[in-house]
Amino acid sequence: MLLHRIQQHFIDSADLKYQCAQAMAPAVEAAVGAVLAALTGGGKVLACGSGMSAGLVQAFVASFVGRFERDRPELGAFALGSNAAALTGLYNAFDARSVFGRQVRALGQPGDVLLLVTTQPQSPDILGAVEAAHEREMVVVALCGAKPGPLHQLLKDTDVLVSVPSERLPRIHEAHQLALHCLCDGVDVQLLGEDTDPEMDT
Repeated sequence: MLLHRIQQHFIDSADLKYQCAQAMAPAVEAAVGAVLAALTGGGKVLACGSGMSAGLVQAFVASFVGRFERDRPELGAFALGSNAAALTGLYNAFDARSVFGRQVRALGQPGDVLLLVTTQPQSPDILGAVEAAHEREMVVVALCGAKPGPLHQLLKDTDVLVSVPSERLPRIHEAHQLALHCLCDGVDVQLLGEDTDPEMDT
C-alpha cells in the first residue's frame, strides 16, 4: 500500500511536468526575456515568496548571484524574505500588504523585475508586492498555481504569468522549482551561448 502510494507521487509529478512542457514553456520563455532585459539594462531581480515558496526563491537567488550549472559573472538578484529581522519587523509594524511592498519600494528601480513565487495568489503580501512593483515601473514575473485569482487581475500586459495547471500544493512547488531552473538555464544560454556538456555543481 505505502509503496504504491510513493510510486504514485512520482507518476503524478512526471505526468504534470509533461503537461507543463506544453502549457508553461511559452510563459517561461517570456519570463527569461523579461529577466534578461532587466539584467542587460543594468537592473536586478527582486524575488519573494512565502513558506516553501520562500525557499525556492532563495535557491533561485543563490543560482543567480553564484552559479547554476556554469561559471559566469554574478547576476543581480535579492530575496526579499531572507532578512528575518526586516521581515518580522515589517509584520509587527505594518499590515501584511506592506511586508514585501515596502521592501520593493525601498529597493526597486524602473527596469528591475519582481519575481513572485506563490501557491496563494490571494495573499495580501503578494498583492502588495505587485502594487509596489508597478509604482516603481518594474515588470512582474509571477509563478502560481492553476487559479491565479486576484493576482492575475493586478498584472499588466507587460507582466508575465507562469501558471501551473494543478491545484495540489506539492505538485505546484515541484513545477515551480523546475520553472526556476529553466529560467536560470535560459538566462545562462542567452548570456553564454549553448553548452552541450554543462559542468555540474558538486
